[in-house]
Amino acid sequence: MRPTVLLAMGPDIADRLLGETQRARLERLARTDSRLVAHELAAPGPGIAAALAGAEVLLTCWGAPPLTAEVLAAAPRLRAVVHAAGSVKEHVTEACWERGIAASSAAAANALPVAEYTLAAILFANKRVLHAAHRYRTLRGPHDWLRALDGAGNHGRTVGIVGASRIGRRVIELLRPFALRVLLYDPYVDEAEAERMGVRRVPLAELCAGSDVVSVHAPEVPATRHLIGARELALMPDGATLVNTSRGSLVDEAALIAELSGGRLAAVLDVTEPELPAPDSPLYVLPNVLLTPHIAGSLGNELHRMADHALDELERYGKGLPFADPVRREGLGHSA
Repeated sequence: MRPTVLLAMGPDIADRLLGETQRARLERLARTDSRLVAHELAAPGPGIAAALAGAEVLLTCWGAPPLTAEVLAAAPRLRAVVHAAGSVKEHVTEACWERGIAASSAAAANALPVAEYTLAAILFANKRVLHAAHRYRTLRGPHDWLRALDGAGNHGRTVGIVGASRIGRRVIELLRPFALRVLLYDPYVDEAEAERMGVRRVPLAELCAGSDVVSVHAPEVPATRHLIGARELALMPDGATLVNTSRGSLVDEAALIAELSGGRLAAVLDVTEPELPAPDSPLYVLPNVLLTPHIAGSLGNELHRMADHALDELERYGKGLPFADPVRREGLGHSA
């Protein structure tokens, strides 16, 4: 069966998501005009309105419009949403669940580059690469680097993973070849599961106090706001590094800036709160901060991996098979 599919996502996203290979495969798998993309569905033009009325599946990505009850009323044949990115919380509404619409996410595919970025950040942090690079630019001359970096290195260091999410679990896997000790804080993981992952499950305070690098991978939900606050930051050892590739709200940024400004801690931040820091934010200029513009997730050719994942799900749907990576309503309370 070739289901009728409508693309719904932000402007210019479809052209980045779908290369020639992905676009050709989509048109083999589904009845669709892959050049027709809905950017908003609340008041669509005639072409989008007609496509929405006949769509059985929406292929979505970043910037997808919310699927409200009013939108769903205009899509009587809609049965599934295949999301070629991570979280569906911004567009899959309660109205979708109430109507029994199935949803799938490419969160597993998007987790891979985030975990790779995190691995690089952890290894660089323990090697004190950020500090050495800044000093090298400043000194511009001979220096006793062995003495200056005495105590640096990855051998025998401890890494604390906050949250055994898809990304957190992938980071744990990537850390296995290295001579690192890994601690985990996650209230949903029991001792047996932690043992299977090869990590030691500890309370958050113990993790912060005992880790050379603390890496945040918990979801953004009300319970995790400022999960890493002034108390947790104060527990981290002098010279430790905080890595955040999750969401800025999980860290008390004012408390973090206070620690960073004093030089006691370092940070690798791919996310902040707000997402674009104010122009006068110290995060832009502090020498012990590596600040990046939310690039840990899929970008460039990595978007094609998310598209391939979504097309695999669409192929399963067309064959009458369940999604490999379904999104379940009951799991949204503790997922991204």
